[in-house]
Amino acid sequence: MTTDDLILTGVYLVCSFALFWIGKLVYDLTTPSYSLREQLVEHDNPALAVALVGYYLGLVIAIGGVMSGPSKGLEEDLADIGVYGALAILLLNLARILNDRLVLRKFKVRDELIEDHNVGTGAVVFSAYVATGLIVYGAVSGVAVLDTTGTVLSVVVFWLMGQVALAIAGIVYDTMTAYDVHAEIERDNVAAGIAFGGALVGLGNILRHAAAGDLISWSMTFQEFGFELLVGLILLPIVRTVTDMVLLPGARLHDEIANQEHPNVGAGFIEAFAYVGASFLIVWSL
Repeated sequence: MTTDDLILTGVYLVCSFALFWIGKLVYDLTTPSYSLREQLVEHDNPALAVALVGYYLGLVIAIGGVMSGPSKGLEEDLADIGVYGALAILLLNLARILNDRLVLRKFKVRDELIEDHNVGTGAVVFSAYVATGLIVYGAVSGVAVLDTTGTVLSVVVFWLMGQVALAIAGIVYDTMTAYDVHAEIERDNVAAGIAFGGALVGLGNILRHAAAGDLISWSMTFQEFGFELLVGLILLPIVRTVTDMVLLPGARLHDEIANQEHPNVGAGFIEAFAYVGASFLIVWSL
């Protein structure tokens, strides 16, 4: 690596850290009902910490969609980082509002995070941010050839379709489990939140693949996105069944996660891993 390469790397890192700082400011401004510092430092709120880490990780992943592509020259690269970094911050914060109303729609997410310090809710919020970041990553890493503003438009369209897809996934997941997911999470069941969050991240990873690539026509884009969404939704119950048989032989996931006085957090992690791991195998096979 030459000295010029090291200087360029330093410039990109400085820009990235600047985006994180802006992202934190936007997060603070859009959550005026509580002080982030007070919750994390004075109240030691682990639920909000988990959710916030998901926000930052989602932002890192989204910015990675720009950073991972071939360089177009320092000036154009910095312009892309600025535009799509700002867009990622905006979309992640809008995603929080939509997910509060669509994914965890049966209770108030803010109350669970701030009043109850519900880590299970934090795990779902974490995963929704990461899933959104993955979708934005895929959209940004592609190239729109429809018109000069096509790339920004495609990112917004993919983000919106992704939010709808995550809401649908929440309904499918709640239907296929033997327990009420929202009720379990609301009663501070961390295992249920982790397992549900894994399903969201797994689907987000599949949709990242669906959103990637050159945007040539909207009809083809909608067909491919819809097909891969359908694949992900169909495989959710299949993956859960296989996890029961292979990863937890002799045990039932729903019993370990929901039907105990002290839910098995380890079982929640195993189910979450199964969804995320399967999503990579699916993406590599498509």
